[in-house]
Amino acid sequence: MAHAISTTDYYPKSHVFKHIADWVSTRMQKIGANDPRLRRVRMLQAMNDAQLSALAIERKDIVHHVFRDTYYR
Repeated sequence: MAHAISTTDYYPKSHVFKHIADWVSTRMQKIGANDPRLRRVRMLQAMNDAQLSALAIERKDIVHHVFRDTYYR
């Protein structure tokens, strides 16, 4: 004689993992949006070439200029 057990998962785990991944993603986006260095990069990128040359920065060197003390030693 065979026995069969059928169970129903009332709390599917895939929804829990998706919810956690969405939460982490949202937090990481907020951290990135509020980073002062990234705000500085966006501000410099919004300037025209004449304004950048007055600051002695070339457009291609904006990221290097903002992160020079962190990544470029």
